[in-house]
Amino acid sequence: MISKTFYLMAGFVFAASAPNVTVAAVKPASTALNIGLSAAAVAGSPDPRPEPLGDGSITAPASLDGSSPHTPETDDRIARADSHFNAGRQLYFEGDLEGARREFDAAVDALLTAPDNLPDHTRIERRLDEICDMVYRFDVEKLGAGQTEDAVVSFDKAPIDEISHMTFPVDPSLAWKVKGELDQTASAIPLELSDPVLSYIHYFSSDRGRRILLEGFQRAGKYKAMIQRVFAEEGVPQELLYLAQAESGFLPRAISYKSAGGMWQFTPAAAVDYNLTRNNILDERFDPEVATRAAAKYLKDMHARYGDWYLAMAAYNCGPGVVDRAVERTGYADYWELLKRHALPKETANYVPIILAMTIMAKNPGDYGLENIQTDAPAEYDTLHLAAPTNMNLIADATMQPVSVIRDFNPALLRSLAPAGYDVHVPKGTGDSARAALDTVPAENRQAWRLHRVESGDTLAAIAKAYHLTPERIVAVNQAADSLSAGDVLLIPAIYHEDAPAVRRVHSTSRGKNSTAVLLTHKSSSAHGTHAASARRVPAQILHRKAAVRTASLQ
Repeated sequence: MISKTFYLMAGFVFAASAPNVTVAAVKPASTALNIGLSAAAVAGSPDPRPEPLGDGSITAPASLDGSSPHTPETDDRIARADSHFNAGRQLYFEGDLEGARREFDAAVDALLTAPDNLPDHTRIERRLDEICDMVYRFDVEKLGAGQTEDAVVSFDKAPIDEISHMTFPVDPSLAWKVKGELDQTASAIPLELSDPVLSYIHYFSSDRGRRILLEGFQRAGKYKAMIQRVFAEEGVPQELLYLAQAESGFLPRAISYKSAGGMWQFTPAAAVDYNLTRNNILDERFDPEVATRAAAKYLKDMHARYGDWYLAMAAYNCGPGVVDRAVERTGYADYWELLKRHALPKETANYVPIILAMTIMAKNPGDYGLENIQTDAPAEYDTLHLAAPTNMNLIADATMQPVSVIRDFNPALLRSLAPAGYDVHVPKGTGDSARAALDTVPAENRQAWRLHRVESGDTLAAIAKAYHLTPERIVAVNQAADSLSAGDVLLIPAIYHEDAPAVRRVHSTSRGKNSTAVLLTHKSSSAHGTHAASARRVPAQILHRKAAVRTASLQ
């Protein structure tokens, strides 16, 4: 059985109660990014398939070498856990919080009691972490009801900053081993053996280097299929996806000390060259698919310029001007010759060897103990085209998701308000229902208004207080709001306030610390909701009447 200590370390407190386990609302020490719901969860029905949660998809994560062991018992336990979680989620939005808690407890219990000797036990642990994360989000965020705007914009420290200026010893015993691997490894780019490459293979085989490698390889599953598709369309070798591993560890919101940003680490100047929008609302460097397309074009342009993928990668790192000057000074248009003559910056001299080392290890997983890595499920989402500026809290309301999930799906948005014309991503399977829910809110009010699902015991006075409104404003825009029932959906005519200046925080994945970076200032003027509520007085007995326990709908 999974030890209680393991999950206390993860930041959750589990109180054992036969036969159930109760999850206390204690924040995890490290909240995973991009955790969504399965398609069946979105629909509110049990998911009969034992596939992991993740980005709203039901695609099982695969190991690095394509294998993924499955046992019937693990499949059954995950299916039962998913069924209980989805049932709990449905009860949550119907206002039955006690029933939801029971189902969430049953979901956790189905996984927590799994035998330790299951060969695919890591699937159990992974699903348990995901379900606990979602339960935490529902407990704490309440879909953003009554929340103030988050003033902290979080980024991740680019892993390459830690290693690109370092040198490592060469293990002489690796040379023959790697040479034998290369003789049998097919690759669209040359995989040449050199001391710098061997030194990084040695580093990535150490405890510290292996941790960096494994974290990136795991996250790669989320974006690998998308990158492969874009690279195939643009005519770029598939092996260059490991450039994203070297640059960012596949973190969409990675940022370097040089202010390069995103999974592909575009500098502000390169972002302009490749038409990536950057302003105080939106930074497309952080959009995984848009930035991948730009990176493919950049690499293809550099290859056309030099006729060599090594020089193309070097130019991607330090800029074509630096490479051009190095070639002019030495007379050599050869990456290894430029290294020998110290003609390139130290970071660039290490850059290509890092990518080659990662590629060689990924292509030979059995030789480096990488064959059973469970990678993240592919990121899958529906897209909503926004006809008007729309608050992400409203999008969260419409999709019945915590607002943090919507933020995770849209890393390019720097603020809580998505602009008109933006294609916002929502968990797979929620698009149609979310579109219909948004249509109930007047377009001119989507920057501020909210949707509130009434819970059992709610009163009009309490709901109004949570949103800092008067009850009269809520009654004015909802028919029969003076007679609430659990499950009702109310329009909330909230007032829009411009985001306060936000502190940008850079999170170091390797050290688990936060450091404050530069301030992002927003100078746009404040705007307010345009609806003028009538002044109808709400009687006291209506203000404090608790919602009946039955399900109604927006009238």
